[in-house]
Amino acid sequence: MIYRDMVAEDYEAAYRLWENTEGMGLSGADSRAEIVGYLERNRGFSQICVHEDGTLAGTALCGHDGRRGYMYHVAVSSDSRGVGVGRELVSRCLNKLRANGIAKCHLMVIESNALGRRFWESLGWQYRNGIELYSQDTHI
Repeated sequence: MIYRDMVAEDYEAAYRLWENTEGMGLSGADSRAEIVGYLERNRGFSQICVHEDGTLAGTALCGHDGRRGYMYHVAVSSDSRGVGVGRELVSRCLNKLRANGIAKCHLMVIESNALGRRFWESLGWQYRNGIELYSQDTHI
């Protein structure tokens, strides 16, 4: 397995993985232009894992706002699960955040995504109840 920073050229394979990952929520914010912009603004934080033959095994989008880190689209292909790919991607992202002075990282999991919730809990992430998420499009 080869771990490295995610770059724009990884988008198509990453999007295919996200489309085929149960519990993953996708929207217009996951267009090529949006993801490439995110990668550019957060250069070196997002990580991928590829097999020796170059096929994608997993992704983790990661960035920060200068105060808190955020992870999105942590996904591992079904044929690559159970060997630590997700755990390593998360570790690499957290190390990048820590090296840049970011002491805490947040993520969102769709409530019905039991597999995702189990994964994060197995890594020791704390479920935060009592927090409500509000969203609004900025083009209104």
